[in-house]
Amino acid sequence: MAALAWLLIPLVAAIGAGLWGSWANRTRKVRSDGPELIGYARFREAMEKPRTGS
Repeated sequence: MAALAWLLIPLVAAIGAGLWGSWANRTRKVRSDGPELIGYARFREAMEKPRTGS
């Protein structure tokens, strides 16, 4: 019986990891890469600006 209890621990952990993974990925399909690409474009524009001062 103790061996079955030890086998249940990884089984419960795997089920929990699968549920967490599906929950964490729930908005990935709805939200595309648009906001990330816009943020990256803004970052590139800011880095390409010439420095003023000093």
